[in-house]
Amino acid sequence: MNTVEMPVPIALIKGRGSATRLAHRFERDQREAFDDGWAEAGDPAAERSPVATTWTWEDAKSAITRNTSPDIGFDLSINPYRGCEHGCSYCYARPSHSYLGLSPGLDFETRLIAKRGLAERLQHELGSARYRPGLMALGTITDAYQPLERELGLTRQVLQVLHDCGHPMAVVTKGSGIERDLDVLAPMAARGQAGVAVSVTTLDADLARRMEPRAAAPWRRLRTIRTLAEAGIPVGVSVSPQIPFINDDMEQVLEAARDAGATRAFYVVLRLPWELSPLFRQWLELHFPDRAARVMARMHDLRGGKDYDASFATRRHGQGIWAELLAQRFATACRKLGLNREKQVWNLADFRPPSRQGQMGLF
Repeated sequence: MNTVEMPVPIALIKGRGSATRLAHRFERDQREAFDDGWAEAGDPAAERSPVATTWTWEDAKSAITRNTSPDIGFDLSINPYRGCEHGCSYCYARPSHSYLGLSPGLDFETRLIAKRGLAERLQHELGSARYRPGLMALGTITDAYQPLERELGLTRQVLQVLHDCGHPMAVVTKGSGIERDLDVLAPMAARGQAGVAVSVTTLDADLARRMEPRAAAPWRRLRTIRTLAEAGIPVGVSVSPQIPFINDDMEQVLEAARDAGATRAFYVVLRLPWELSPLFRQWLELHFPDRAARVMARMHDLRGGKDYDASFATRRHGQGIWAELLAQRFATACRKLGLNREKQVWNLADFRPPSRQGQMGLF
C-alpha cells in the first residue's frame, strides 16, 4: 500500500529546488499530502533529515541523440547524465525523470544517473560510414558540468573524443567546472569548432540561490565568461528562463555579461511541461506567496491561457503582447550593447572519423 509523501519542510530543503517527491505521470496511484495536525515538534516523523544526493551507473546503449525540432539550432546532442544536482526550480527537463520511474521533484536532483561507456559509444557512432557531422550540443537535457562531473569526468571524455575527431560542439552551462577544460576547448575554438553559452538567470545572488540552489553564484558565472573569452573561446550568455515578476533584470545581466566578454545572447521564456507545472507552482508558494498568482496569470497570458503550450512556433518566446514586449526589450538591449552582431560559423570540413583500425583488428 502506498503511503502519503509529506512535503519536506522548507527549513530542510536548503540547497534543493523542489520540496517533495511529486508522483510522476506514469504512476497508477497518486497521493496528496495532508497535514492533520498530529505531527508535533520533537516527533521523529516531523524532523526529517535533508535529502542526500546519490548516483548510479547506466550502461550507455547509444551516445548521440538526433533532434528534428525546427525551433532548435542543432541536430545532434549528447547528455552524459540524467538528472541534475543544480536543482533549478524551473528546469524543463525535470519530467524526463518520469521515464525512469522516478519523481521529477526531489529525485531529479538527488538520484542521478551517469552513462558508463559513453565516450566509447560516441567513438563507435562517429566512426560509422553513415555518419555525417553537424553541430553537436553537449548537455541539452541536464547540465554537462553539474557537480558530479568533477568526480566522474564523463563530459571531459566526450569533449576529448570530439576534439580528436575535429567535430564542432557547443555547450550551455551554469557550471564553473568548464574552466577545467580550457586546454581542450581553446584549440577547438581556434579551429572554429567550439562555442559556449553561460546561463546567467539573474544578478541577484539571493534569488539565484532560491531558483538554482546548487549552481555557481552569478558573480562566479560572470568570471567564467571572462575566463573563456580571454582564452579565445567564443562565449555568449543565456538569460533564460525569463520568469514574469521574478527575474526582471535582463538588461543588467546582458550588460554585465558583455562587459565580461560575451558577444552573443539568447533567452527563453519559462516553460512548464508536464509535472513541472505543479512543481513550479509549489516553489512559488514556498518562496514568493505574495506574487504566485500574479506570476501564473502572466504565464497564462504568454501561453494562450494555459500553463504551457508546446507549439514549436511559440514555446521558446511565448505569444501575445507581453511576449512582444519582452522580445523588444531583449532586441533593444542587444543592439545597444553590440551583442549578436555576428553569427558563429561552424567548421565541419575538418571532421575526421575515429580510426577503425582497432575494430578491424578484431577480425
